[in-house]
Amino acid sequence: MSHATGIAEMLRAEQSRLVAEFERYDQDGRFRVREWNRSGLGGGRACVLERGRIFERAGVNVSLVHGDRVPPTIADTVPGTDGRPFTATGISMVLHPLNPYAPSFHANFRFFGVTDGGAEERWFGGGCDLTPAYGFEADAVHFHTTLKAWCDRHPPSRYAEWKAACDDYFTISHRGEMRGIGGVFFDHLSEQGPAGFDRCLALVEDGLATILPAYLPILDRRCPMPYGERQRAWQLRRRGRYAEFNLVYDRGTRRWSEVLSETVRSSHAIRDSGTVAPSPLAASIVVQQQYRGGKRDLVDRSERILRLLGEDSDQPER
Repeated sequence: MSHATGIAEMLRAEQSRLVAEFERYDQDGRFRVREWNRSGLGGGRACVLERGRIFERAGVNVSLVHGDRVPPTIADTVPGTDGRPFTATGISMVLHPLNPYAPSFHANFRFFGVTDGGAEERWFGGGCDLTPAYGFEADAVHFHTTLKAWCDRHPPSRYAEWKAACDDYFTISHRGEMRGIGGVFFDHLSEQGPAGFDRCLALVEDGLATILPAYLPILDRRCPMPYGERQRAWQLRRRGRYAEFNLVYDRGTRRWSEVLSETVRSSHAIRDSGTVAPSPLAASIVVQQQYRGGKRDLVDRSERILRLLGEDSDQPER
């Protein structure tokens, strides 16, 4: 069994576990499961929930793919890989709650192996990030504290480095703001030898185990909060920025468009915007044009909080 195949089996088991937990938490919603295969590429399993009690839209997807030549985004960033065959597997999830006060959550973990009949070059990547429409410092503190504890369990802790990488990656440069409050982001994680591979794999497995304790306590606090049309309008405006980032900046979207087709890039980005509507991006743009005043205390605070570090666990919520 290849490394990628074994990791793909682990990721499928984690997908089943997370889908069951998200269904339990939602109570009403159920994931639709679709297996897919494409000749000469590979396959995967897509699980999508829509119109739940808690989640307006959620997706947890796993894939195992291969090709004769690494995608250009890999060839351009990893010396010596151009023209070589590859195998890759990963799990990716996006969860968009219905309540505007509850933040969206994204995570992915992946493995990439490059071979040419000789030695295999392999590495892991991934991370988790949080995107609130309304910012609450207590949520940011909890999220980052939980992620830091995960990183600290795998010395040398790279929390500060990976948090900075996440802040940089999820910046919408032309707007001068972050997509959310960040999290951690890493790529090209590898160590030499069997023991090094096992250490990297253990870190990824622990990261998957950290998802629920990092996210569900925040939903516990925010999903019961009452909201109205004004809060929903602001949520749609922020989701427009979410889709904008995916279309313009997201490397994962670009990489999949290279492996599959340009159509996948657009549908993937629009799906991840989270709104169950005929055209979620168009709806968000309309809301941005129509949104007007009212009490803007939480709105203003949310815009200021986009770069909140969330490292002081004693910091009171405002």
